[in-house]
Amino acid sequence: MDFSLSEEHEMFRRMVRDFAAKEVEPVAAEFDEREEFPWDNFARMAELGLTGVTIAEEYGGSGGDALHLIIAVEELAHACAATSVILGADISLCCHSIYKFGNEEQKRRFVVPLARGEKIGAFALTEAGAGSDAAALETTARREGDGYILNGTKIFTTNGAEAEIVVVFATVDKSLRSRGIVGFVVEKGSPGFSVGKKERKLGIRASSTTELIFEDCFVPLENRLAEEGQGFRLALSIIDSSRAVIAAQAVGIAQAALDVSLSYSKQRHQFGQPIADFQAIQWMLVDMATAIDAARLLTYRAAYLEEKGLSFIKEAAMAKVFASEVAMAATTKAIQIHGGYGYIKDYPVERYFRDAKITEIYEGTSEVQRLTIARSLLREG
Repeated sequence: MDFSLSEEHEMFRRMVRDFAAKEVEPVAAEFDEREEFPWDNFARMAELGLTGVTIAEEYGGSGGDALHLIIAVEELAHACAATSVILGADISLCCHSIYKFGNEEQKRRFVVPLARGEKIGAFALTEAGAGSDAAALETTARREGDGYILNGTKIFTTNGAEAEIVVVFATVDKSLRSRGIVGFVVEKGSPGFSVGKKERKLGIRASSTTELIFEDCFVPLENRLAEEGQGFRLALSIIDSSRAVIAAQAVGIAQAALDVSLSYSKQRHQFGQPIADFQAIQWMLVDMATAIDAARLLTYRAAYLEEKGLSFIKEAAMAKVFASEVAMAATTKAIQIHGGYGYIKDYPVERYFRDAKITEIYEGTSEVQRLTIARSLLREG
């Protein structure tokens, strides 16, 4: 069993790390404070091939594997969690939905510009009454002529304000619950499609999170993904895959908290010595480092299994629940190590703390992850 990265993956890590450290991290606090989308970051990610990192070259991508995406998200999250989730939602949710379930014409029309970074994508599933219970959708799709009429409202849509291509889920019959759900690709500018409220958030503030409103929005038949009734399976498949991406984001945030805490503890003196000399501080650093390594290994395992075409749903849920809780614990310890300075915006740990919380919530709460893991264990047992 080899725990080292291949030379290709290590070179890729160094490239993303260099970009993130030099171009993303220096402006992260500013974009967070202004709640402003980092367009320059996105443009540079496109230039570096990150927006299509796991997409085949024939569809505008870089031809990388699942581990390439995990590495990219972790390194970006180390510098700016909002930038990492912008990429994650764009490729792992929107682009992959079309790449994995779309037909050839849909891939040419939508995947190519998404992979090249010419357009930004979003994934619209969540509704006010359909969060963890994704089968309870209220957004309707009524067949009419050579297409469908969509009516309803989506909430908490990452990249919602900027997205030009959105994968949207609606039901043709509410009484059918999951069996009535259909996936569609809706383009910005479609009549009846508009962006509603932009949420003001605790963390990942440079990433937009919005309502999407559909009022008699016509979607042509050629924009339907797969067949009627297959949308729920499609959505869950994409979310299962994306959970390892959120785990990678959590690992990146936690690692950033550890790195700045190590540096600060060596520089901060109390009682005539660096606070790093005190056992209480050392133990916090040790606990952070150990848990982060474990979270990273769980995340890499999930990516490896998916890439090999093996069962990974339980492992992705394990990675996500563990890594997200490690991120919260690590950022909490980081603030404690920094003392009063950790509570003010002059130091980045308060931003890491705010950013970490969402990893326990989106792509399935920690409670949902535990349900998923429990079901797998009981089936296996």
